[in-house]
Amino acid sequence: MKEAPAAPILCTVDVVLLTLQQGSLHVALLRRDRAPFAGALALPGGYIHAQEDADAQASAARVLREKAGLKSPYLEQLGTFSGPVRDPRGWSVAVVYCALVPPDVLVPAADRVSLVDVNTLPPLPFDHRQIIDTAVQRVRSKSQYSSLPVHLCAEPFTLPQLQAVYEAVLGEAINKVSFRRKVDELAMLEAVPGALQTGGAHRPAQLYRVRAAFRQKLSLSARGL
Repeated sequence: MKEAPAAPILCTVDVVLLTLQQGSLHVALLRRDRAPFAGALALPGGYIHAQEDADAQASAARVLREKAGLKSPYLEQLGTFSGPVRDPRGWSVAVVYCALVPPDVLVPAADRVSLVDVNTLPPLPFDHRQIIDTAVQRVRSKSQYSSLPVHLCAEPFTLPQLQAVYEAVLGEAINKVSFRRKVDELAMLEAVPGALQTGGAHRPAQLYRVRAAFRQKLSLSARGL
């Protein structure tokens, strides 16, 4: 007796796109235009195009470009979420990526995306709440010992501005001396020649940008903040 043909497995990519608004992490959600869950807010996602995408990361970059009109300056794989019940259409596998962008990058996409505070998420379809919670936990953990939060900073920036971004991600204050020491250890920044932030009661502050070597990868430290 012949075995019944195996049911097709749905293979998709989803992207957790994080940014900062009012000092809090926000996630970009899109309103679904088709079933299942038509009209619901959800993570940007789509099927892998086997004939077009070189790999899953290329799929994720394409999804961001096509659905949100964005090119992420930093994109890393978060994990794989799979099972028979996460999608009502059948057994599915989602390769999930996490993207971090400065707020200004999202301005052109304002008519497509809704930015929602990760602490006040609405009901979400599929397992997107679990995916977002996993991404936020990963980002906060890696921010302790890496250059990850720098990708939330619009360039150029001062060191106090970068420290404020780290503090917003971690949800706690950081000692200034410890932070400056950590920045030196990570060696991720370069001063913008001749660029100073002026104005206010303080003396002019040096402006910085991310070194080219760390625009698409992280600088890591052996110890946390």
